[in-house]
Amino acid sequence: MSSFLYRLGRAAFQHRIRVLLIWFAVLVVAGLGALGLGKSFDNSFSLPGTSSQQALDQLNRTFPQVSGTSAQVIFVAPDGGSVRDHAERAAIDAAVKAYGKVGQVDTVSSPFDKMIDGAIAPQDRAALISIQLDAGQGSVTSGTLDKITSITDDLRKAVPGSQASAGGEAFSATGVTISATEVVGVVIALVVLTITLGSFVAAGMPLLNAILGVMITMAGIVASTGLAKVNSSTPMLALMLGLAVGIDYALFIVSRHRDQLRDGMDPRESVARSVATAGSAVVFAGLTVMIALAGLAVARIPFLTTMGIAAAVGVAIAVCIALTLLPAMLGFFGDRLRPRQKKAAKPQRNRFFGGWVKVATKWPLVTILVIVAGLGALALPARGLELALPDNGSAPAGSPARVNYDLVAKYFGAGHNAPLIVTADIVTSDDPLGVMADLKNQIKALPGVASVPLATPNADADTGIVQVVPVDAGTSPQTKELVQRIRDLGPAFEREHGTAIAVTGSTAIQIDVSDQLGHALLPFGILVVGLSMVLLTMVFRSIVVPIKATVGYLLSVGASFGMVTLVFQHGFLSGPLNVDQQGPVLSFLPIILMGILFGLAMDYEVFLVSRMREDFVHNGNDAKAAIRSGFISSSRVVTAAAVIMFSVFAAFIPEGDSTIKSVAVGLATGVFVDAFIVRMTLVPAVLALLGKHAWQLPDWIDRRLPSFDVEGEGLLHMVQLRDWPEANSTALVHAEGLTLSIGHGARSRLIFGATQVSLQPGEVLLVDGDPVAASRLLWVLSGRMKATGGHVKTAGLVLPEEAGAVRRRTRLVDLAASSLSTPNDRVRAIVAARDSDARVIMIEHLDRLSTGPETAALVDLLHSAAASGRGVLLAAADASAVDGLLPARYLHLHLPAVREAAGQPIRQPVAVGS
Repeated sequence: MSSFLYRLGRAAFQHRIRVLLIWFAVLVVAGLGALGLGKSFDNSFSLPGTSSQQALDQLNRTFPQVSGTSAQVIFVAPDGGSVRDHAERAAIDAAVKAYGKVGQVDTVSSPFDKMIDGAIAPQDRAALISIQLDAGQGSVTSGTLDKITSITDDLRKAVPGSQASAGGEAFSATGVTISATEVVGVVIALVVLTITLGSFVAAGMPLLNAILGVMITMAGIVASTGLAKVNSSTPMLALMLGLAVGIDYALFIVSRHRDQLRDGMDPRESVARSVATAGSAVVFAGLTVMIALAGLAVARIPFLTTMGIAAAVGVAIAVCIALTLLPAMLGFFGDRLRPRQKKAAKPQRNRFFGGWVKVATKWPLVTILVIVAGLGALALPARGLELALPDNGSAPAGSPARVNYDLVAKYFGAGHNAPLIVTADIVTSDDPLGVMADLKNQIKALPGVASVPLATPNADADTGIVQVVPVDAGTSPQTKELVQRIRDLGPAFEREHGTAIAVTGSTAIQIDVSDQLGHALLPFGILVVGLSMVLLTMVFRSIVVPIKATVGYLLSVGASFGMVTLVFQHGFLSGPLNVDQQGPVLSFLPIILMGILFGLAMDYEVFLVSRMREDFVHNGNDAKAAIRSGFISSSRVVTAAAVIMFSVFAAFIPEGDSTIKSVAVGLATGVFVDAFIVRMTLVPAVLALLGKHAWQLPDWIDRRLPSFDVEGEGLLHMVQLRDWPEANSTALVHAEGLTLSIGHGARSRLIFGATQVSLQPGEVLLVDGDPVAASRLLWVLSGRMKATGGHVKTAGLVLPEEAGAVRRRTRLVDLAASSLSTPNDRVRAIVAARDSDARVIMIEHLDRLSTGPETAALVDLLHSAAASGRGVLLAAADASAVDGLLPARYLHLHLPAVREAAGQPIRQPVAVGS
C-alpha cells in the first residue's frame, strides 16, 4: 500500500496540471448529470416483502385512485363562525372546484360530502379538504404544489379572519437547504486549520479539497434522483460527512508535509512520503467508514441502503481527492509552503499535551474508572430512547407542512395526520358492500380509533378500502398498537367472510420500517464490532488494543445516544439548539450513528495509537516513553481534526431539519467524547496500565492475519534502499545477507543462510545444491516469497514492498509443475519466457530437461537474453545437468543443505569460464 501511494503522490506532484484538469472534468460531468437527470427527492418509505407494502402495491393495480400521494387542506372559520355558514361554505366549494382543475390532481373530497365522515371538526370550527394526486411523492411537480398553495391562499382571503393551510404527505420536505450556520462551521474549520498549519495558504487546501468533493458528491446524488428514489436527508448527510472527512483527511497529509518541509526535505519527496504514510492511514480510515456505511444495507430497507451508499461514495471521493488532487495542489506551491522555524512554539505545545498525557497516565486505574463511570451515566437516558420515522410534525416550525399539521392536530386530533388504510380482497364476495360495512363496524369498535371516514369497494368490486383515523399521532406507541389490533382481526374476519385484510398507508409502512430497523440493530452492531476487532488487530498486531478500542467505541456510542435522548425527548438544551418539539427520534438514527461513529473512532485510534506503537517498536520497547512521545507527536493534529469535525457537525444543529438535527447532535457528541475523552484520555491510561503487554499478539494469530502498514515502515525501507547498492546501479538482481527460514518457534527450519547475489544485464546465474534451497531462492528473488532477513532488489525494485511490480517484470518457469508434464509443454513455456518482456527470467528444476528440443529452446533463450541485456537465473540440483548448455562465462552459486554448511555463513556466486 505505502509503495503504491508513494508512486501515486510523486506522479500527482509531477503531473499536477493534468490531475487538476481531470478533477475539473469530473465536476463538470457530475454537474451536467445533475442538470439533465435530477428530479425531486422522495421522502416516501417502502419496505419490500412486508404485508403493508404488498397491500400498497396491490392498491396501485386495483385501486389506482388512492395509490398516489395525497394532500390535505384545513380551513378554520373565524372566531364565532362556522364552516357551515354561507360565506364559508361558498368559499370552500369554490376551492374544491379549483383544486380539481389542477394538474396531477385525481380527486378532491369536499368536507360536505355525505359519503365522508369526520371531515368537519366538532362545533363546526374547521373543515378538511382531501386531495388525491395521481402521482407518487417524488413525481409531484413544484408547479402542482404551488398551485394548491395559491388556491389555499385565495380561500383564506375569501373569508376575512379565517385560516387555511395546505399540507399532508405531498408537502413533506423534498428539497435541500443550506443555512448560514453551516457556513459558520466551515469558517471555524478554516480558523482551526490556519492555527494548526501556521499558514493561511496551507489551511485553504484541505478546505478547497473538501468543498470540491462535496460538490461532486451532491451533484451525483441529485443526478441519481432521476434513476432511483432518494430521500431528502441523503444529500444533507453526505454533505455533513463529506465536509468533515474531506477536511480531516487532507489535514493529516498537509500536516505531515509541512513537518517534513520544516526538516529540510525536498517538496516532491515530501509530498510522496506524506501520501504514502499519512495517506495509508487515510485509506484505512476511509475504508472503515465506507464499510460501515455500506453495512447499513444489513437492515434491508431501500432508502437506508441508498443513504448509506451515497454517503460512502462521498467518503470515497474525499479519499481519492486527498490522494491525488491534494498532492497536485501542494506541487503548485512547492517551497512556498515550507514553514519558518519557530523554536518557541514547539516547547509550549509539548508542555500542554505533555501535561495532558501526564495527568491521564499518572493514576491510570483512577482515570479509567472515572471515564467509564461518567460515560456510563451519560448513556443511561438512552434506555428510554423512543424511535419513529419523521412526519410533518417534525418539520421546521412555521413551515407550511408544520402549520397544517398543528392545525389539524388542534381541531381534529393528532390521529388525523396519520390515517391508516385497511384493504380487503373482496373479489370472491357476493356481498361486497355488506363485507365492507361489517369491516368498518369491527374496526370502529377497536380502542384507539377516532373515526372511520370511508369504507368502499372499487369500481370492479374486487378490492375495498377502509380509511381509519387513529386517536393518537402516527409516531405514538398507541397507534402502533392499533395497527397490530387491526391485523389481529384478519384471521377471524377471513374465516367469517372469506376475505383477507391488510393494513397499509404511509403510517403503517413507517411503523413496519421502524420495527425492522430495531431488529437490524443487533446484527449491524455485531458486524461493526467484529470488523473493528479484525481491522485493528491487523494494524496494531495486538489483542488488547482492539478490545480497548472497541470498548471505547461502545462508550462513545452510548454517550451519543444518551445526549440525543436528553435533547429530543427531555428538552435538555432544546432552546439553544432550536429544538421546538420533543418526542421520538429517527428510527434509523441509532444505526446511522453506529456506522459513522465507528469509522470516525477508528480514524482517531489509528492516527493516535499508530504513532505510539511506532515509537514502542523503534525505541527499545519502552511502553511509557512510547505513550508520551507518540501522544505528543500526534495529539496536535488529532485535536485539530476533532475540533473541525465537531464544528462541522454542530453547525447543522440550529437550522437543520429534524432529520439532520438529531444526527448532527449525535455525531457532534460522539466526536467530542470519542476524540477527547476516549482516545486522548482513556486510551493512554489503558496502555499505561498494561505496559508492554498491550502490544503482544500470539504467534498463531500473527501468522494468519494480513499486515496493513499504516505507519510507513515498508516505505522507509524502500526509500532507504532507493540508491542501494549504489546510485544509478545497473544490477538486475542484487541481494546481501539474504536468509530464509520456514516455520515458527521450535519448528523453524533454515533453508539458506546469509547469501549474496548480484546479476548484471546479459549475465546468467546457475544455482545448484540443495534443490529446496535453490528453488526457494528463485521464489524470493522473483517476489513470490518473503525473505526472513537481508536486503534484495530485483529489476531495480525493493522487495518485499514492491513484490507486485517485481512479479510483473520477471518470469518464473517451474519445469516440475504438473502443467508442464510433457516435453512440448516445457518447450512452449521456455519459448514464452524468451518472447516475454520480462527483464529477469528464472527457470527452476532444470534437471527435468531432456536432450533435444527442450535443451535447444533453453540455449536459444540464453542467447536471446544475452543479446537483449536481460538476466537469467537457473536452478538445478546438479550443475552437470546443464553441462554444455550454458555460455562460456556464467555465475555459479552452490547452496548446500544447511546441515552441511557449518562454518560457511556467507555464500556468494563465483565466476565460471573465461
